[in-house]
Formats: sequence, C-alpha cells, structure tokens
Amino acid sequence: MASILIVDDHPVARLAIRMLLEKENYTVVGEVDDGFEALQQVKQFNPDLILVDIDILSLNGIDLVLRLRHQEYKGGILVLTGKDNAHYITRCKQAGADGFISKRNNLSELKNALRSIESGYSFFPLQRAEFSDSKPFSDETDRINQLSTKELQVLSCLSKGMKILDIAEQMKISHKTVSTYKSRMMYKLQLNNMVDLYHFSQRHNLD
Repeated sequence: MASILIVDDHPVARLAIRMLLEKENYTVVGEVDDGFEALQQVKQFNPDLILVDIDILSLNGIDLVLRLRHQEYKGGILVLTGKDNAHYITRCKQAGADGFISKRNNLSELKNALRSIESGYSFFPLQRAEFSDSKPFSDETDRINQLSTKELQVLSCLSKGMKILDIAEQMKISHKTVSTYKSRMMYKLQLNNMVDLYHFSQRHNLD
C-alpha cells in the first residue's frame, strides 16, 4: 500500500488518523506538526501521499501545498481540516491539493478520498462547496476572496483569541509583519474592531 506523511498539529488527531490509515494497510512514514519540518520529511521519505491540516505551525497548510508543488512534489496531497467552507476549498484547489475533507465528518470520507487520489482523481465534495456558497453573504464573500493566504491565517488566529506576539511566533514572522497583515485584512473586510472581526469570522466559519 501507499506510504503517507501526516502533517497536523493536534496529537490526538494524528493518532486517530494513523489508526485509520494502518487499519487500511497504509504505511505511515512520519508525523509532523510544523510546515517547514514537513518539507524536510518529504525530501527524506518522498511519501506517496501527504495529509495536511490547514492550521499547522510556522507554515500554514495552504502555503505548504504551494511549496510542495513548486518543488515539483508529484504525490497526492489531501487537505484534512476542521475548516469546512468554500473559501478554503477553493484556495486548496488553487494551491495544488488533490482533495479536501473535513474532520467534522468524523473522518468518514478519508478512505474514499485516498482511493480517489490514488486512482488519479481529485476529491472535492461538490455538495459542501455548494452549501457554503449558498449563504446570503455574497458581498462579504467577495471581500474574503481578496485576502492573501497570510491575511486569512491571521484572521483565523485572531478570531481564536490569539495575541499578536503568539501569532508571530506560530507563523515564524515578526510581530510588525503580523500587525501589517492584520491592518490589511481589517481594511479589505471593512471591519472596525475586534468585535466586528469575531462576528465576521463566526458568520463565515473562519475561526
């Protein structure tokens, strides 16, 4: 069976994923919680498939997918995350991911997603994207689409209550850079304060 690298910053999630994979006779060659470490593991093991969460340390999952494709990684990439809406599905597709499934479905789609990718097909459940797009916030959706990946990551971190310094440490950038991303993001989304940001992120499931 195929070899797989798991990239997720939640130990319990990694354990659950590993157990499911091994039950299906996949070989887990490594588990990491950091985007840059994942790049090193890919060079070392060259796995057939990579499972990536969006919210990982230092380099977020979408940027990791982009770097892997720029480095001409030819294997399958499946984004496995708690974020379940069209904004992330679209960005993952554009970055070069082969599939997107939600942890909110109790990993029930994992087997089918892996089989599809191994067979050369993508796995982006249409009903999920259609459901997400049907929400009556088209103007706000347009604003979200203007955000860069880094600005979207800062938005997600802030909506969880993280401080600027903590975000800087997680993203491996300076606190001034985080503040710049925050200012740009607030301007693009037309938000005035953190209360607005919190309600906005809740409406669009961006936390």
